[in-house]
Amino acid sequence: MSDNEQLPIGDKTLSVVVPAYNEAERVGSSIERILEFLGRATTNWEVILVDDGSTDLTVDVAEAAAAGNTRFKVIKAPQNEGKGSAVCRGVLAATGDYILFSDADLSTPIEESHKLVGALVEGYDVAIGSREHAQSSIDEHQPWYRERMGKTFNLLVRILLTNAWRDTQCGFKAFTREAGQALFQMQRVKRFCFDAEILFIALKHGYRVSESPIHWLNAEGSRVSLIGDPLNMILDLFRIRLNDMLGRYRRPSPSGDGT
Repeated sequence: MSDNEQLPIGDKTLSVVVPAYNEAERVGSSIERILEFLGRATTNWEVILVDDGSTDLTVDVAEAAAAGNTRFKVIKAPQNEGKGSAVCRGVLAATGDYILFSDADLSTPIEESHKLVGALVEGYDVAIGSREHAQSSIDEHQPWYRERMGKTFNLLVRILLTNAWRDTQCGFKAFTREAGQALFQMQRVKRFCFDAEILFIALKHGYRVSESPIHWLNAEGSRVSLIGDPLNMILDLFRIRLNDMLGRYRRPSPSGDGT
C-alpha cells in the first residue's frame, strides 16, 4: 500500500481491535505502527486494545506508545479468559461501521487491512485473511511442528464443521458492524478455537464471507501452548457441534436477549 492510498471507506468509520496478553515486549511498536497507518489511510477510526488479564506492563507500554491519542482506547479484562473472549469484548465495544481485529504481533501487517475492508465495502459481511490462499505470500514460515499442528487442525475443522475456507485461524479478520455484533453475541468459545466458531455461525446464518490472500511473516512468541491448547481446541470443535445441536446459536433478538 502506497503512502497516499486511502482505505476505501469514504465517510464510514473503522475500529481496529487488538487483543493482547503479556505482550509488553512488542505491543508498543505494534500500536505505533497501527496508529501511523490509520492516520494516513483514513480520517475516521479508533483503536481498541483489549488486555486479557496481562501480568506484565502490556497496558502501560501500549498507552505510552499511543502518547495520549484520544482515538486509542483500552479495555482491561479482570483476569485472563482467552483470546476469543478478548476479541469479543473489543468487537462488542467497537463503534465503527467496519470492525477489524489484528493479532498484537502484526504477523499480518496492518497495511493488509485494505484487502479485508475492501471486501466489506464490496458487500461481504465478513472478510478473513488466509495464509493458505494460493495468492498469499509467506515471508517466514512457522517452525515445521507448528505448521503441521495448524494444518492438522484445519483438516479437523473441514471434517467436523465446514470445508468452506482454507484457513480459519489467521488472526486477521474484519466484519461489518451488524455482522460482528450479531456473531460475537452468539459466541461461546473463549479461547483459540473461537475463529472457527465465529465462521461456523456466519455460515449457519447466511453471512457472506470473503477469504483474502495476505502477506504474512511469522512472529516468535506464539501464545498457543504445544501441550494443552491443541487438545482443548479439538475438544472445542466438538463443543461447537454440540452447541449447534442444542440450538445455542440462534440469532440474537433486537433486544439482545437471544430469544
